[in-house]
Order: sequence, then structure tokens, then C-alpha cells
Amino acid sequence: MAKRGYLLALVVLILDQISKYWVLEIIHLPERGGIDVLPFFRLTFVGNIGVSMGMLQADSDLGRWLLTAVTAGIALAVANWLRREQHPVDVAALGLVLGGAIGNILDRVRFGYVVDFLHFFWQQYSFWVFNLADAAITVGVILLLVRAVLAKPAEQRDTKDA
Repeated sequence: MAKRGYLLALVVLILDQISKYWVLEIIHLPERGGIDVLPFFRLTFVGNIGVSMGMLQADSDLGRWLLTAVTAGIALAVANWLRREQHPVDVAALGLVLGGAIGNILDRVRFGYVVDFLHFFWQQYSFWVFNLADAAITVGVILLLVRAVLAKPAEQRDTKDA
């Protein structure tokens, strides 16, 4: 079962890195700043030196590498959890989280920041700028939370025993 999760993580990682290559090298979004796509969506380049939603800014080399190390530690813990997980929804969720985490770790190592570019908004309301890795992590965490809340007590015991 874990192989499926690792394969999903690899697909997420590849799609994430292709999308960032496209944004940086094909359409040169950093130089353009932004491109309107739909009335509620634009491509907006942000070099995010923090974690989710720009929190915990790592604005020094020490901060960058500490954040990278912490994120890598979390990714290793997720990979280990995935290795033991048997429930298909949890396997998929962990695969999404792992692939997204590795994609953002690669950005932080290569660039010193995470490449964010997907920007949804409505009239004066603007949502955070994010990337495919962030979306995968968010969906994976939501799946894990929903499963944890909705799982029957016997099912939770069975998962712990596996």
C-alpha cells in the first residue's frame, strides 16, 4: 500500500516542479509580476521565505536552513508514517503531504524561498498566493483530519494496531 503513496508523492513533486519551472523559465513571471487569467484568478509571483501563508519568516541564512531542516524532519516522519499506513485514504493523504513538502523543500534549497504563484481573489478580497505543493499539502491534511473525525472507534483501534 505504501508504494501507492510514494508514487502519488512523486507525481505531486513532478507536477509541482514542472509548474514552477514554467512560471520561472517559460513565462518569466518574476519579471512580469503578474498575469490576469480569470476575473477571480491571476498568476502572481511571490518568493515566500516563510511557511504557510508567509508566517514564520526565515529572513536569514540560519533561519532558511533551520526551516529547511525542520521541514525535512517532518517530511521524513510523514514518509515513515506512510510506510506503515494501510488505509487507502490515509495513504493518499500522506502521499499528497509528502510530495508537497519535498517540492517546497527543493525550492528552499535551490532558491532560498518557496515559489508561490496561484492567486485567487474576489473583488476586494484576496486569498493567499500559493503553489501546487501547498495545495497538495492542504488537501492531504484535510483528508487526514476528516478521516480522524469520522473514523469509527473500532476503525481507529485497527489502524493503531497495524
